[in-house]
Amino acid sequence: MKGSCLRVGVVGVGYLGRFHALKYRDMEGVDLVGVVDVEESRARQVATECSTEAFLHHSSLFGLVDAVSIAVPTPLHFPIARDFLERGVHVLLEKPITCTLEEADELVEVSRRKGVVFQIGHLERFNPAVLALEGVIRRPMFIESNRITTFKGRGTDVDVILDLMIHDIDIILNLVRSPVARVEAVGVPVVSPNVDIANTRMVFENGCIADVTASRISMKNERKIRIFQPSAYISIDYAQQRIEIHERVSEDGRIGIASKGIDLPRTDTLYEEIKAFLKAVRDGGRPLVSGEDGRKALEVALRIKEEVSRWQREGVGSL
Repeated sequence: MKGSCLRVGVVGVGYLGRFHALKYRDMEGVDLVGVVDVEESRARQVATECSTEAFLHHSSLFGLVDAVSIAVPTPLHFPIARDFLERGVHVLLEKPITCTLEEADELVEVSRRKGVVFQIGHLERFNPAVLALEGVIRRPMFIESNRITTFKGRGTDVDVILDLMIHDIDIILNLVRSPVARVEAVGVPVVSPNVDIANTRMVFENGCIADVTASRISMKNERKIRIFQPSAYISIDYAQQRIEIHERVSEDGRIGIASKGIDLPRTDTLYEEIKAFLKAVRDGGRPLVSGEDGRKALEVALRIKEEVSRWQREGVGSL
C-alpha cells in the first residue's frame, strides 16, 4: 500500500470523532471517503465541514475504505470494530478497547487472522513528554499519577476508570513492564450514575507501586505523573508537554539534588496518533499502541472496577 492514497472513514463524529475527521481531511495521501453518525444532523454538519459524504450506518462504508477511526460509545466498540476487521479494514479504535476481555480477545484474534492494523486510541502515548522518556526511565519503583478534569458531561456512559484512568493505566504498564500482583481501589459516583472519582494502588510483581487518581468532577484540569527510581525522579506535565528530571548528585562528599527541565516541541497528539496509525497501515508495521496493549490496560481497569465494587458493597463507599 506504499505510495497509494488511503481511503479512510470516521464512525462516530461526536466531540472526539469530529477531530479525527478534521485531521484526516488535512492529511496528504488520504481520501476521507465519509463520516458516519446515527444523528443525521451531526453527520451532515461534519461532512460539510470536511468536504465529504455523510452516512447514518457504518455498513455504508463497507467496500469504500481501507482504514477507519471508530469513536462511538464504548458498548458499540466491539460490534462495529469487528465488522470492519472481518472485512480486512484497518482500525483505529478509541479507548477503552471494549467492555469485556472476551470482546477484546476476539478483536485481537480477528485482526491477526486478517493481517490488518488494529490500534487503540490511548492518546497520551503520543505526547512528546511520554515519547521522550525512552532511555530516561530505568527501574521505576514508585509512581504517582493524577488526572483530574472539570465535569464536561462526556464519556459518562462509562465510569471514570474506563473514561480517564485507563490512559494512566496504559502509560504505567508500558513503563513498569511487570505483571500487576494486586490492586486496591475506591471510587464514588457524584454527578453521573457511574463512578466519577477513583483512586487505586497497583502493586507490581517486581515491587513497583503506583498510586493513581482520576476525577472528572474537579474544579481544575491537571494531568501529571511522577516516576521515582533509584537516584532520580521524573515529573511529567502532560498538558504542558514538559519533563523535569531531578537526580541525585554528589559533590565534595555532600549529597544533593540537581534539577533540569526539558523543553520539547509542542505537538498535536491526536494528529501524531493518526499519523502513526496510517504509517503502520502503509508499512505493515506494528502500531505503537496495539490491540494487545489495549487489552492489557482493560484487564487492569476491570480489576480496579471490581475492587471499587467490592469496596462499595461492604458499605464503606455508600453515600
